[in-house]
Amino acid sequence: MSEKNVKLNPFEILKGLSLTIKEFGKFFAGGKVTLEYPNVMPDLPPRFRGMHRLERYQDGPYKGLERCVGCSLCAAACPPQAITVIAEDNPDDPAEWKAPGERYAKVYDIDYLLCIFCGMCVEACPHDAIVMKHEFELADDSREYGHNKFIYAKEDLLDRVYEGPSEPEFKISKGADPPAGGKK
Repeated sequence: MSEKNVKLNPFEILKGLSLTIKEFGKFFAGGKVTLEYPNVMPDLPPRFRGMHRLERYQDGPYKGLERCVGCSLCAAACPPQAITVIAEDNPDDPAEWKAPGERYAKVYDIDYLLCIFCGMCVEACPHDAIVMKHEFELADDSREYGHNKFIYAKEDLLDRVYEGPSEPEFKISKGADPPAGGKK
């Protein structure tokens, strides 16, 4: 193998260091380097995927009912299998229904130690029942199972009050309507 003669070209070196020099200049010009978190919250991108929340119908004939009908499509789409859904039949009396249609999700758990925040569950849901908010603070002092703070049950995901940076006011609707009819 022969050695090649390598010549140092000062122009190429300066060209390669131009980005570093430019950022270094911004620092001395008063540009912010760090964010004073948690006193100052970061500006998140509009499509940031944070913690999940289960939605309810806000108006119409199903007002107040859970959107989740227990179809388990979100659990099937979840790559690390972090979602557990157990469906149960709605009561015979429509006044006691928990979700429109024949079934509802009796158990809906998300294990945040497994979740990779990919958003596949949101895309798979035909009823827009699960959304990902801009909440991202998940720190805890223990990973122990049992009463695990990282396993969010249905009660934790429904009606969560979102306290975080403001979210954009856009929603991509898949055009899914609530199921017509119900138990016969």
